[in-house]
Amino acid sequence: MLVLTRKKGERILIGDDIVVTLIDIRGDGVRIGFDAPRGVPIQRAEVVTAVTEANTEAAATSAATGDVLVGLLRGARHAPDAPAAAASGTPAVDAPPVDAPSIDAPSAPQAERRPIPKPSPRPRP
Repeated sequence: MLVLTRKKGERILIGDDIVVTLIDIRGDGVRIGFDAPRGVPIQRAEVVTAVTEANTEAAATSAATGDVLVGLLRGARHAPDAPAAAASGTPAVDAPPVDAPSIDAPSAPQAERRPIPKPSPRPRP
C-alpha cells in the first residue's frame, strides 16, 4: 500500500487515465474526487461488502421458505375473500384456485399491431 500526504487541491495519478484529487478537508474527514474512464468501476468498499453479505444471506434462504411464500401468494391471489383474510392476519393458503389465466395467456386484449413504416431512402446528391 502506498501512503501519501496531500494538501487540498493536490492530485494523484494512477496509471495514465485515473486522477484522484483531494477536494476538501473537514475535521476528521476528507472529500476526494476521482476522474476515471467510464469503464472503470469506482465503489465504496462498505457498500460492496453490504451488498455481498445481503446476496449471500438471500441465497442461503431455504427452498422451503420460497415454497411457503409462493403458497401464500397463490392463496391470496386466488381466494375470493383475500381482503378479509389479509385484514384478519390469516393468509388464505388453502383456498381453492379460481379460474386464473395462465402466465402465457394475456390478461387483457392487446392493441392491434401495425407494421412500422420504413423511412424513405435519402436522395443522392
